[in-house]
Amino acid sequence: MIEVLAKLGRGPVFLAGEVLECVITFTNPLSASSTSASSEMLAWASAQIHCQFHASENRVVLPPSDGSKHDVQAENETVFVPNRGERGQCILSTPPKILFCDLRLDPGESKSYSYSETLPIDGPPSFRGQSVKYVYKLTIGCQRVNSPIKLLRVPFRVLVLHGLKDYQFPQDEAVAPSNPFLEEEEGLKKDSRLADLATELLMVATSRRSLHLYNISNTRGKVGSFCIFKTVYKIGEDVIGTFNFSEGDIPCLQFSVSLQTEESIQEEFQRRRGQPVSFSTHARHQEACLHTAQSSFSLPIPLSSTPGFTTNIVSLKWRLHFEFVTSGESAGTCLVRGSQSEAVTWTGVEQMEVDTFSWDLPIKVLPTNPILASYVSQFSSTNSITI
Repeated sequence: MIEVLAKLGRGPVFLAGEVLECVITFTNPLSASSTSASSEMLAWASAQIHCQFHASENRVVLPPSDGSKHDVQAENETVFVPNRGERGQCILSTPPKILFCDLRLDPGESKSYSYSETLPIDGPPSFRGQSVKYVYKLTIGCQRVNSPIKLLRVPFRVLVLHGLKDYQFPQDEAVAPSNPFLEEEEGLKKDSRLADLATELLMVATSRRSLHLYNISNTRGKVGSFCIFKTVYKIGEDVIGTFNFSEGDIPCLQFSVSLQTEESIQEEFQRRRGQPVSFSTHARHQEACLHTAQSSFSLPIPLSSTPGFTTNIVSLKWRLHFEFVTSGESAGTCLVRGSQSEAVTWTGVEQMEVDTFSWDLPIKVLPTNPILASYVSQFSSTNSITI
């Protein structure tokens, strides 16, 4: 028996273009209850990153797949097929890397191997929607002699930040701050600069503030106004907005604000022409606001959500969806006098004519620091199998 343990050192979330590093340890455990122990042999082990695309057959017409790729692996086959048995199509993969050949482990012995690979910068982000899914995995395959191949899959999440692909790092390293007492490999240095550049670009894009003021009105008149100070956010931030109903002519009885994503399939891949767009609600605020002069809301963008993106098959956009319930009468008729005595009691009317209308405000949601997103990731940094 051999235990195979794969550990992602920094966490299970990465930016496209970063270097994924994984330490894979092979151990021949020495059991205290075992009376006899022997050496174990592995013929080879290899690792490869791939992205699986899966689509709902009711909503999406899949593009043609490559028929030359295998999905079933024979018992005695030695060809490494990392996406064997996976649903959907493998739309992206890195070249496989051999970890070792002919490994012998004595009882209680273990050996570790380091795997590193740059994540393709032009790939799609990780996404699990109502119509399509993009799933990234690092697959480690190993085989005993005359035995079937065993696969250890390590799922991880990829965030895509547009603009990194076109950035050219300076050739002259002398202008960059460095520590002469530390030696750093070129790949690690570039990876670190890539993460710093992404953090800087995100900070610049999401820190710009300017007043956006919108008038809220229906066919009968003005209801109020809405104010928001920015429309570009990172996942993990809060969307904050304020309402002013004091200048409105039409009383607003209730409002709700929903933070939603809009998942739409490109026209050439739609199962039915003109099929509806899929919406998902991530946060919602609802409030009764009759006789309220001002109000506000704060909606958190979940760290586990997917920033907006577009591929040749699907696009994901973010928006704020507003719904207003207004009175068909003036504000003074929303209350009635309960008695004629000196102690006046005002109560709400039993029935009221109301109007409802909605409004959508598009916003832009970008990725965040992958280390921060790793704290709430559903994936584990450590995965293992026994062969």
